[in-house]
Amino acid sequence: MMAEQTTARALGTLMCDTTRTILWAPAEPWLRQQCTRSSLHCRVGSGQATYHRFDPQRKQHQITYGIRMIVAKHEAHSAAGWLSGREIQQRGYFGGELTTLNLLAHTCCHEFAHLLQHNAGKRFRGSVHNRHFYEILDQLHASGGAEAARDYLQRQAEQAGIELPHQRFESPHLRQLAANWQVGDSVQFGSGRRQHRGDIIRVNRKTCTVEGTGPSRGLRYRVPVSLLSRADPAPAS
Repeated sequence: MMAEQTTARALGTLMCDTTRTILWAPAEPWLRQQCTRSSLHCRVGSGQATYHRFDPQRKQHQITYGIRMIVAKHEAHSAAGWLSGREIQQRGYFGGELTTLNLLAHTCCHEFAHLLQHNAGKRFRGSVHNRHFYEILDQLHASGGAEAARDYLQRQAEQAGIELPHQRFESPHLRQLAANWQVGDSVQFGSGRRQHRGDIIRVNRKTCTVEGTGPSRGLRYRVPVSLLSRADPAPAS
């Protein structure tokens, strides 16, 4: 069921609180060493636009969480279309599970990573979601910061009596991808020296089990369907 606008706005307010309390507060002393008197303002916008901006005159970071974004992340068919959904699945954040709770918590981390990226001088015109950004975002998850943000957001919603679904929903996109493969298909995944080839021996909901061939012979891999591609023709001997 689609989240009501009032519920979505209340969740947006909790996302603002989570960002300030869990992500900004521990980093604030260090951030102010880099930019004296810098501050953070979080707000809930009326549309779907969700973004980080910095006002150099006021030295103020602003993070906006769009109310329509929050509504969209309550539905499987629309959630997977967001970058945050693809990041969770492809980078394995929160175990790769798409839930409304995971999506909203990760959105907090995503926008805060932009704040840290800007502070480090690594955000460039035409290069926003670059390797520097993902190094920061990966670290937020690896350090436990993302987990803390998710736990805090869940607790605050429970205390406020706001429904925040945490049941996993399956992306229609993933179901469609899985339908493209069958047992016996020759596939490849990875790149460079870490590229592997093999044959599919089992198709699961979100992954395929691959029996290695060539240099990977004797190994088995469980590979997310989004990372698979048809194997290139073997070079002529």
